Amino acid sequence: MKLDVNERLKELRLPGVKDCYKEMANMARRESLSYEQYLSEVLEREWEERRNRRIERMLRASKLPLEKNLESFDRKRLPMKVDALVSMLLEGMFLEHSENVLAFGTPGGGKSHLLCAIGQEMIYLGWRILFKPCEMLVQELLAAKRDLKLPQALKQLGRYDGLIIDDIGYVQQSREEMEVLFTLLAHRYERKSVMLTSNLAFSEWEKIFRDPMTTAAAIDRLVHHSVILELNLPSYRLEEAKKRGVESIEVGRAGGKGGNNFHYLPPGEVMNEREF
Repeated sequence: MKLDVNERLKELRLPGVKDCYKEMANMARRESLSYEQYLSEVLEREWEERRNRRIERMLRASKLPLEKNLESFDRKRLPMKVDALVSMLLEGMFLEHSENVLAFGTPGGGKSHLLCAIGQEMIYLGWRILFKPCEMLVQELLAAKRDLKLPQALKQLGRYDGLIIDDIGYVQQSREEMEVLFTLLAHRYERKSVMLTSNLAFSEWEKIFRDPMTTAAAIDRLVHHSVILELNLPSYRLEEAKKRGVESIEVGRAGGKGGNNFHYLPPGEVMNEREF
């Protein structure tokens, strides 16, 4: 019975080998490769194919905004100390040690973008990451608690090596909502990493947890084994809006009376950041 190589490779679920074995066989003949070298080249292709598919699945599952990547983040804006910390984080050892990453700073400074970019790089290294806005995460945990399924929800979140919680404290929550958030932080303590962003300094976190004891306990669990990134930078969105405004003025001047299709701001007046 004649062996159908393609059918066997399909049954064995080796799509990488199936796609390349003929091409690699021709190369092996041309370059006089040994059987072992040929096999090594074919298996390398299969490994690369599986790795790429796995990364694609993990990126989809992460819910990360993929446009917020390292390539689109301007690291030149970072203070030297923070940039050095980012380089260290990109090695991925903080996930190995279940350490947290806490990014604080003014709105628009790039906190979310930076943590999302680090999260994507961690996926390329093989770690599982999940991105959740704090408001959405809290509502999901609260619903799970009401359905008596909070332990299952915490277990599911525990499958991820790093959990990015974006904008903690941005929206004021009820005591019940903050209780489930504290439960999550306590559950992940020294087990898996938390990566969070916040506009509020720790001194203001009593606004979040509404109780001094709970606030202190939450901060203690987060700060122990953590890397803190302080990003008190000018708003990137505001800077970009100002640049666009200058460009519009230049275009308007160049176009004469018929080219003034831009919003004019009187001297000393700055566009409100909420408008963009």
